[in-house]
Amino acid sequence: MRYVGKLYRPPSEADALILQATIGCSWNHCTYCDMYRDKPEFRVRPVEESLEDLARAGAEAGSAVEKVFVADGDALVMDLGHWEPILDACGRLFPRLRRVSCYATATNVLAKSAADLRRLRELGLSLLYMGPESGDDVTLKRIAKGATAADHVEAARRIREAGMELSAIFLLGAGGVERSAEHAAGSAALATAMDPSYLAALTLTVVPTTPLATLADRGKFVLPPVDRLLGELRTFVDEARPTDALFRTNHASNYLPLGGRLPRDRARIVEVIDHALSGAVPLRPEHRRGL
Repeated sequence: MRYVGKLYRPPSEADALILQATIGCSWNHCTYCDMYRDKPEFRVRPVEESLEDLARAGAEAGSAVEKVFVADGDALVMDLGHWEPILDACGRLFPRLRRVSCYATATNVLAKSAADLRRLRELGLSLLYMGPESGDDVTLKRIAKGATAADHVEAARRIREAGMELSAIFLLGAGGVERSAEHAAGSAALATAMDPSYLAALTLTVVPTTPLATLADRGKFVLPPVDRLLGELRTFVDEARPTDALFRTNHASNYLPLGGRLPRDRARIVEVIDHALSGAVPLRPEHRRGL
């Protein structure tokens, strides 16, 4: 496989074949994110290159591939003329293939017709990872997410109607100290409204050279302390009401790795958070945290 720059994928795609069908992120304005700043000019790779990479992977390890993650930042932006041959090749080359997934933004989803989304599902694209990061519209505007909470709700509805699964990702600390409470409550409300199959919380890291770091240096953004971040997590878990979502905080950025299903395991998860807040449960040390 040919790769350009750094690659990122969700923790649940650690064992997936990664196809870099796009280079960078078509939005790339989020103030906290430096994942694709080494690729400032977004581009879709020629489909022939993607098919060559898939053919090579099929010849070398076709029977071992069960999952394919299509990178980079929001590959759903590709039109059907790119997606169709890629998904067709995945189906032909990997006989044990269980799923194909990618990152998506609400904007990408809303730009696709219902027929396009259904067609992508028919061809094998079965899981989309979307990071609203917050359900608080003030926070969404400040972090330059490019979409409102209502946009994310509508995008989630369209994803479900197409028969795809949705993994929704929220970012503890995104509201800063100033809007910590609003961010936590709004995120729980948005998680309820989006009703994803999978739900994850990550913890914000202020990365040097990002616009958010500039704001922090000027005193215009203050990351909540660890106990406030855990408080946001408690509010999120306690108030979110998805129908049935697999919940994880297993990303390396988090101080407290958790897992379970919501709503089934809500009481147990909240109890663990309370124990962590009291000091009875140890937190991940700083040197073991990462992006």
